[in-house]
Amino acid sequence: MNKEQYYNLGRKLTKEERKELFKVYEEEKDEEVREILIEEHLYIAEILSKKYAGRGIDYEDIYQVASMGLIFAIDRYDLSKGYEFSSFATPTIIGEIKKHFRDKGWTIRVPRRIQELSKKINNAKSYLAQRDQKTPTAEDLAEYLNTTPEEILETIEASKVYTPQSLDISYDSGGDDKEINLTDLIGEDEKYFDKIEVNDFLEKSMKGLNEVERTILIDRYFNKKTQIAIAKKLDISQMTVSRIEKKVLEKMRKEIEKSMEV
Repeated sequence: MNKEQYYNLGRKLTKEERKELFKVYEEEKDEEVREILIEEHLYIAEILSKKYAGRGIDYEDIYQVASMGLIFAIDRYDLSKGYEFSSFATPTIIGEIKKHFRDKGWTIRVPRRIQELSKKINNAKSYLAQRDQKTPTAEDLAEYLNTTPEEILETIEASKVYTPQSLDISYDSGGDDKEINLTDLIGEDEKYFDKIEVNDFLEKSMKGLNEVERTILIDRYFNKKTQIAIAKKLDISQMTVSRIEKKVLEKMRKEIEKSMEV
């Protein structure tokens, strides 16, 4: 089966067909084959991205990093070693995701009083939940710790900077037997904080790209378009899109490695 036929199958490839493509890519480094392999295995990046979602970094950012990790895994995979690609790709992708989380680690110094109150809040939540058989509200915590609800919420918000946590944490609303998310308590703008560093990195990286490179990067990893669709949009060959994408990803990978050394 030739490469064009693989593109026109209209279905997922079988395990043997994917192995055959890996052999072709290992021997020929054909960019079209690489593109097929990426499309066939993006589900791995998606699954792993969801696993790390809700930990203080936007899912889309995690998915982009996971997709880059997948491409690195495809480029490095050695079929002769006998490993299944998914077994090889998973730790590679997770490694990229964890490096991204480390890169985004906050360096803000949290006041000692916030750190101490945060520990008390965590202990109080466990105690009150067991005592009252319900999730304590900010008012419950404030009354138990002899402080104010505002200070409780301030500490919860600040502690996420010190130790990032999920914004999906729920609290009893105090009425109607409904729970509310932490995001409802601390304001809508907070959800944008985690995007600042990623956006800053992308903005700086984009400055070094030309219009075609920027279009390919945005359409490929933000709009999730295929190389074929992008090629039609730009009126260039799919091979050209693939080569430009590879060049841009390599440039961004070097930028990430450089930022980690600082």
